[in-house]
This record gives sequence, C-alpha cells and structure tokens, in this order.
Amino acid sequence: MSAAFELSKVSVIRPGKVVLDHVSWTVKEGQRWVVLGPNGAGKTTLMHIISATTHPSSGKVRILGSKLGSVDIFELRTRIGHTSTAVADRIPATESVRNSIMSASYAVLGRWQEQYDDIDRDRATQMMGELGITALAERTFGTLSEGERKRVLIARALMTDPELLLLDEPAAGLDLGAREDLMSSLEVLSHSPDAPVLVMVSHHVEEIPVGFTHVLLLRDGKVVSQGPLESTLTGESLSATFGSRITLTRDGGRYTARRAAHGHRADNTREAR
Repeated sequence: MSAAFELSKVSVIRPGKVVLDHVSWTVKEGQRWVVLGPNGAGKTTLMHIISATTHPSSGKVRILGSKLGSVDIFELRTRIGHTSTAVADRIPATESVRNSIMSASYAVLGRWQEQYDDIDRDRATQMMGELGITALAERTFGTLSEGERKRVLIARALMTDPELLLLDEPAAGLDLGAREDLMSSLEVLSHSPDAPVLVMVSHHVEEIPVGFTHVLLLRDGKVVSQGPLESTLTGESLSATFGSRITLTRDGGRYTARRAAHGHRADNTREAR
C-alpha cells in the first residue's frame, strides 16, 4: 500500500508562534483519516500543507509521490480535491448547482465561456446522484441551505476525480438534521472502493462518519496521538488533546464525547446508579 502523502518533522513558524512543531504523519491509499484538535491546534495549517498551498518552515513533505518544493504545484493541486468555506464564499450566488459542480473541470468558480463535453455533464450528474442532491441541479447556489451547500462543495471537489480529498470542517454550522444528512453522504463515500483518500478536519467526535479508519490528534501544533481509530481514539487521548477530562462512548460506529463528571456531580451520578 503506497503513501498518499508523507510529512517528516514538519514545522511551520510564524512571527511569535510555532504553528506546527515537528509533525510526522503518513497517510496511505485506502485510508480515511479524521484530524481532531481544539482551536489553534494547527489543523488548518496542516491542511494547507497537504493541499500544496503552504510550504513548511522546515521538514520534508511528499504528496502523491512528489516532493513539495521540487514539483509543479499547480499540476499537483489538480489531483487534490478541497472543500472549505473559502471556496463557498467565492461561488457566485446566481450560479446553478450543476454549473457550480461542473466548473471544477476548469478550476473556475463561475461559468464563463468554457466549453463542456458530455463527459463533464455526465460526471456532474453522477456526483450529484452520489451526494443525494440531484433535485438541486437547477437551483442557484445562493438559495441553498448551509447543509445543501456543503454537499455541493463535496460534489464539486470530487468532479475532477481527485486522488486525495480534503474536507475542512464540513459539518461546521449545520443543524442536527443537516449534519446527519451530510454524515450519511460521507459514510457512503467512505465505503466506496472508488473514493479517493479522505482527510477530514473536525472539532467534534460526533462528526466522524462511519467508515473512517484513522485519527490524528493535535494540540498546540504537536501530535498527541495518531493511528487506527478504534485503538487511538480514547477518553484518555481526547483528554490530553482538549485539556479536559473527557469520557468517550461509541454506539453503532458513531462516537459521543462528554466532560467527565467530578466532585459533587460525580457523587450524585454514582448515587443515581
């Protein structure tokens, strides 16, 4: 199993702050990773490096077989799908959902004078079907709910058949129903044999879709723990990552985290049992 990307002792230093501190991380083909950590942990900076939009201050990075710093990054970026609020903000509100997805073929965010083939239209239709948004095809992007937008962004990121798909907090800002709709779509994607390598950033274990295989835990730019999801994601590792005593439960493949009871509250909990 070859590596989709490899980071070796990667650091990112900004004036007055070490954003990433000697991070080593290897993600292999067929794996689905979630990156967890509090605000300021370095998650977004890590995603920028993997998407070939930021270079580290030190360390070595190989993405899809190419060494960052000695490769045409514009060609490399075409092999990486990336969803974020920054992309959503740049899609014209008057653009149709179909065109918002299909225009990824030309790496543009609003249809202009591009000429699309049947293969482009068929691919866009396929992606809408897989994400459950076929009924939205002729709706304009500006009329969509937040949950609908998130699924359109994922369909757009998959349009070019990337080898690596990066999901930056895809469930942020969604209500419960929209989050569960998105989780269902990501669960289907994670089980697809044709899906690219998946890496998703989140703050919440409740947002980890069934089918994800590995986890990386970050705090203050450093790796707290990493490895297979079932053995690495524990109450102890979450407590170390978020700086608070946390209990973790799992039901039907989905996780729930809660602050551990202590003091008088813990005594009352024991009595209730």
